[in-house]
Amino acid sequence: MARKTEGLCEVYLRETALAFQWYIRESRCNVGQRSPRVSPSILRVVCLLGIAVGAGLASADEPATAEQIADWIETLGSPQFSQREAATRSLIEAGPTVLSPLQDAISSGDLEVSSRAIEIARSMLGSADQNVADAAEQFLDAAATADDASVAELAEATLDFHAVGMADAALVTLQQLGMKLTRGMLTTGQQGMQATFDVGWKGSSDDMRMLLRLPGVLIVSVYGVAIDEKGLEVIGRLRRAGRIELYGTGLDETQVARLAEKLPDTHIELRKGGKLGVAGNPNVVPCHITMVQPGSAADKAGLQIGDIVVKIADKPIRNFEELTTEIGRHAPGEKLTIEIVRGLPGDPEQRMTRIVALDAW
Repeated sequence: MARKTEGLCEVYLRETALAFQWYIRESRCNVGQRSPRVSPSILRVVCLLGIAVGAGLASADEPATAEQIADWIETLGSPQFSQREAATRSLIEAGPTVLSPLQDAISSGDLEVSSRAIEIARSMLGSADQNVADAAEQFLDAAATADDASVAELAEATLDFHAVGMADAALVTLQQLGMKLTRGMLTTGQQGMQATFDVGWKGSSDDMRMLLRLPGVLIVSVYGVAIDEKGLEVIGRLRRAGRIELYGTGLDETQVARLAEKLPDTHIELRKGGKLGVAGNPNVVPCHITMVQPGSAADKAGLQIGDIVVKIADKPIRNFEELTTEIGRHAPGEKLTIEIVRGLPGDPEQRMTRIVALDAW
């Protein structure tokens, strides 16, 4: 049954919704990404839940009991507005211990309860205690995958709103730690950003979490940087990324298969870390080399622009995509026999082999 809302609250909703929508649009433009598509109804719900602004996260003198928390959560669905408000404030003040029981409440089917649960988690995102902020972010990330589309959209909008406010600071810190950011038209044909972590990266997996605060990152490339389970968890939350390149990260195929389950719409490319140092067109047959990087493994082995690669380690190569796939199966330092065809137009072709010791990314 629909609940009545006081007239003053309606005015507040209208004005705050406009401010919220403007803030996302303006802030997103500052980091090179269009504003997210959030329905007006979701914006209204987000604004309705602004009652926690200014509320502190300090716990009461005595921690709330499990029974109290359960009662407050049940009261979130009360027909009385004042009771819902009081329960929301109590849960916010109780701190992160309420997040686990609130996770079950999200699937109750009551949008009022779910939206208030999301607002409670949102109020903890800005906590000075990083553990509290992380717990709230993980709660919202799980809610963003809920079966209920309205709940998932609201959680996603909440995370987006939080990320907008943190994006500029996160970008500065990540670049100071060695992340490289490229803006513009990407190799995927999309306008956006590519984040690259290579041997110049000085941060940790915890630092890499700040990547989640950067909207508009469509390609993430990790070259020669070891990825542990924490780092893998971060990458698994990059739902907007269209392409993820993992070269020489120490991850195996089983771990990447788990990652692919979390990101079914993302192209994930795994390589063991061996680098040849050539370029070519992946859609052209045969496999023509169009660039040889100076000082690379290919350059040292005598490969030249215009060479056609026909075999690697006795495996036939039809195009450049097959070349990169085969090279990706090998680690830095491995030696491979590469068979090429060389010859200028009008001259007899020469078939020859080269022994290449792969570089590292």
